[in-house]
Order: sequence, then C-alpha cells, then structure tokens
Amino acid sequence: MYSQGLVVFHDKSYNNNFSLKNDSAEWIIKMSLRIIIEDKYKNAIKAKNTIEINTLRLIKSAIKDRDISNRSGDNNKGIVDLEILSLLQNLIKQRKDSIDSFKVASRNDLIAVEQGEIDVIRQFLPQQLNEEDTEKIIEKIISENNFYTLKDMGGLMKNLKSSHAGSIDMALAGKIAKSKLS
Repeated sequence: MYSQGLVVFHDKSYNNNFSLKNDSAEWIIKMSLRIIIEDKYKNAIKAKNTIEINTLRLIKSAIKDRDISNRSGDNNKGIVDLEILSLLQNLIKQRKDSIDSFKVASRNDLIAVEQGEIDVIRQFLPQQLNEEDTEKIIEKIISENNFYTLKDMGGLMKNLKSSHAGSIDMALAGKIAKSKLS
C-alpha cells in the first residue's frame, strides 16, 4: 500500500491495523507483535546480546509451537496478538517460578539469567497497572455487572481478562476481586 510517498507494509496474516489519527494525514501503524519480535531478534543478533538472542529465540519457538497446535482442520491461521500476549505472560510466570526455586538453591547466577529473560519478555507487554488502578477497574466492573458474591468471581475475571488483557496482573486482580466479593 502506498500513500503520499510512504511505503506501508501490510501482511494480512499478521493482522496489522492502519488508521488515521484525528483526521490528519498522519498514519498510525500498529505492528504485529510477531514483526516486532522478529525485528528485535535481528537487532539483538547484530548487537551480539546473548541473553536477548536466547530469550527471543525462546519466544519465537513458543509462538511457532502454539501456531502449530492451533492449526487444525480448516484453520490455517496462527495465533493472534492477544494470544501472544497471554503466551508471554505465561513465560514470565515460568521464569518467576524458576527464580523462586533458584533462591531456595542459592543459585544467584541462574537467578540473574532468569531475571534478564523476564526483562526481555516484559518489553513486549503493555505496562502493568498498579494495585490502585486495578482496584478501581474491578470496582467499576462489579458495579456495572451487579457482581456481589464469590459465585460471580468467574464472570468478573472473564470480563476483566477480555477488557484489560495484558495490562493487569491477574493474580493481583484475583486477590482484590476475592476481597471485594466476600
């Protein structure tokens, strides 16, 4: 797609979105996480940053594995950015669990490696909301949907996950929601 001398790459398989900002001629390009990860990987190779290279390889491999498992029958599409965000959050959770195990074993060298991997993965996630903002969002969802008891916890968490995917720590949200609903 060409626009006033600007070359814009668009590949439907990556689900890129293009939009006009405030009726101006400025194009906003929302790049796919796949493209961003691939670009960061190439830059890490050029910079010879081994922790970043290894972590990005791990991310690319996890995405490819999920793509393959997602393809079934007539579905030839890979996973979308929302699923990639979920996958990245799972990778961070795995690293945090490993750090806890390494602390027990006093393996500070491995703790540093895992923390470095977490730092690389976090750059692809939206900024996490703090506890106060998370609490406000939960209170708003509770009041809008008339959630009152712990039986409503599933509906609350589902609503929260669909509306704020990637930006809320779900473990923290679960604790806050439990205290609000009990």
